[in-house]
Amino acid sequence: MRRPAFARTRSAGARALLGASVVCALVAGLPGTAGAVPPPPPNPSDSEIDSGNARVSEGVTQVGDLINQVATANQQLARLDDEVAIKREDVNKALVDLQTARDEAAAAGVQVDQSQQALRDAGTQIDQARKRFTDYAVSSYTKGRNVASLSSFFGADGPEDILDRAQMMRMLSASQKAVLENLERARTEQANRDSAAREAKQRADAAAGAAENKKAEAEQAIAAARNALQEQAAHKTQIESERDGAQAQLDAARANVSGLQGQRDAYLEWDNQRRAEEAAAAAAAAAAAEAARRAAADQASRERASQVADGERPHTQLDDDEGGWTPPAQSAPRPMAPSVTGAGAIETVIDRGMSQLGLPYAWGGGNANGPTLGIRDGGVADSYGDFNKVGFDCSGLMIYAFAGAGISLPHYTGYQYTAGTQVPSSEMRRGDMIFYGPNASQHVALYLGDGQMLEAPQSGSTVRVSPVRWDGMTPYAVRMVS
Repeated sequence: MRRPAFARTRSAGARALLGASVVCALVAGLPGTAGAVPPPPPNPSDSEIDSGNARVSEGVTQVGDLINQVATANQQLARLDDEVAIKREDVNKALVDLQTARDEAAAAGVQVDQSQQALRDAGTQIDQARKRFTDYAVSSYTKGRNVASLSSFFGADGPEDILDRAQMMRMLSASQKAVLENLERARTEQANRDSAAREAKQRADAAAGAAENKKAEAEQAIAAARNALQEQAAHKTQIESERDGAQAQLDAARANVSGLQGQRDAYLEWDNQRRAEEAAAAAAAAAAAEAARRAAADQASRERASQVADGERPHTQLDDDEGGWTPPAQSAPRPMAPSVTGAGAIETVIDRGMSQLGLPYAWGGGNANGPTLGIRDGGVADSYGDFNKVGFDCSGLMIYAFAGAGISLPHYTGYQYTAGTQVPSSEMRRGDMIFYGPNASQHVALYLGDGQMLEAPQSGSTVRVSPVRWDGMTPYAVRMVS
C-alpha cells in the first residue's frame, strides 16, 4: 500500500541523515599521516645494493612469468563477472517487461468497464424510448385518433383556427414517428457498443495472457540465472585460488629479488601513492558531504522524485496482489523528459547520487525514493547477503538520482540506454550516463567530469566514485538533461 506523503517526506529526511552519516564516517575513517608512515628503512652500503641488484637480475624471468599468470587469471575473472552481470540484467528486463504487460492488461480492463457502462446507458435510453412509445400508443388506443382529432376542433373560432389545429395534429403525428426513429437509432448504437465491448474484452484477454507469459519468462530467467551463477561461482572460486597462489609466489619473488635499492624505491612509490589516495579520499568525502547537504536542502527535487514514484509498480513484484500494491484511480503516463533542465538540473541529479556515497550495493535495490532492500539471485548476490541489505544496484542508483529532476527510468540498464539522447562516449559531459557490455547489458554509471564517475559497482561493494573505465564501454553515453 502506498505510504502517505508525510511518511515519504519523513523517510526522505531519514535517508538524507543516513547519507550525511555515511559521509561523516568516510571523513572520520581517513588514515592519519603519522599512523600510515612506516619506520625509515635501513641505509644499505654500495656493496649491499650491488648484491641486491644482481639478485634482481636473476629473478626477472621468474617474476615476469608470475605476472603473466596473474594477468591471465584476472582476465578469466573479468569474463565471468561480465557473464554474471548480463544474466542479472536479463532478470531485470524480464521483470520490467512483465509489469509493462500487466499495465496494458489493466488499461484494457478499464476500457471494458467503460464499454459495459456505455451498453448500460444505451439500454436505459432504449427503455425510455419504448416507454414513451408505449404511452403514446396507449393514449391513442384509449382515446382514439379520430376522437382526439374531432375534440381538438371543438371551440374553434373559424376556418383559420381549424387549419392551425389541423397543422398541430400533423406535427404531433410526426413527433411520434420521430420517437420510433430514435428507438431504431438507439438499437443500432447498442449493437455498435456491444461490438466495441467484445473487442475490448478480447484485447484485455490477450494482454492478460501476455502478462502471464512474461511472468513465466521472468521465473525461467531467474531459474537460469541461479544455475549459471552457481556454476560460475564455483569456477570463479577456483580461478581466485589460482590467482592468489600466483600472487603469493609473485610477492615472494619480489621480496627475494627486489634488493635494498628496490625496497627503497618501493617505499617511496608507496608513500607517494598513499598521499595521493588520502588527498583523493579527502576530496571525495568533502564533495560527498557538500552534495548530501545540498540534496537534503533541495525540497523541490524530493517532491519531483515523489511524483515520479507515485503509481509506479515495484519492478520486482511478480504477483498482482503482492505487497498490497494498487494503481492510482486516475494516472497519466509518466514523462521521460525532465521537469527541470539546465545546469541546475544536472547538479541536482549529481547531488542526489553523491548523497548516497558509501551505501551498500544491494542487487535489485533502489527506486525513485531512495535505497531499498535487495532481492535474491540464488548465487553471488545471495552469498553477500544482498537480500538483507538496504542499498542500490547500478540501475537503481540512476533511478534515484534522475528522479530529483522529474525523470522516470526503468530498472534495467538496457532500457536506460535508450531512455535519452545518445551521444558518442568521447563527447560525454557531466551528468551523462555511461554504459558497459553488449547493448548496455552489464553496468551503468554517472559521469562526474574530469575522468571520474559515480557507480554502485557489484555485490560486496558500496556506492563510490571511480576513475572512468574505457574498457568494455558502449559506443554511446546517454544524456537525459541538456
